[in-house]
Amino acid sequence: MAKRRRAAPSHAQAMKRKILVVDDEEAIRELLASYLARHDFEVVLAANGSEARRLMDKEALELAVLDIVLPDADGMDLLSAARQDHPTLPVIMLTGIGFDEELLQEAQRRGADGYVSKMQPLDQLLMEVRRVLSRKPAR
Repeated sequence: MAKRRRAAPSHAQAMKRKILVVDDEEAIRELLASYLARHDFEVVLAANGSEARRLMDKEALELAVLDIVLPDADGMDLLSAARQDHPTLPVIMLTGIGFDEELLQEAQRRGADGYVSKMQPLDQLLMEVRRVLSRKPAR
């Protein structure tokens, strides 16, 4: 079931940028949602590729963070589908296997805007999110 995490409502709520986080591990989804919400992002969560595709079609997203390994989809295939169906949606790929040059090149070839390992500190993900979003005007 897709869930939303939001920081306390404020007049700036409308200016928050909405990020989709897709990961099959609930603990990872919750950790990333909590961390990003603390940094003034609205976060929508999906546990699998089917939920992710539905949310990409339904929500006004600013960014998607996709796990490479999902139970019902290959993250790289989901990236390709996102590029085809939502060409202006930036995508950061998330991997649990650490840095892999071959995966990085494949992600870039398929149109990923960023690549982060779950083994890196959360600050690294935040820096990548901010870097990618800095190239895209807010909706």
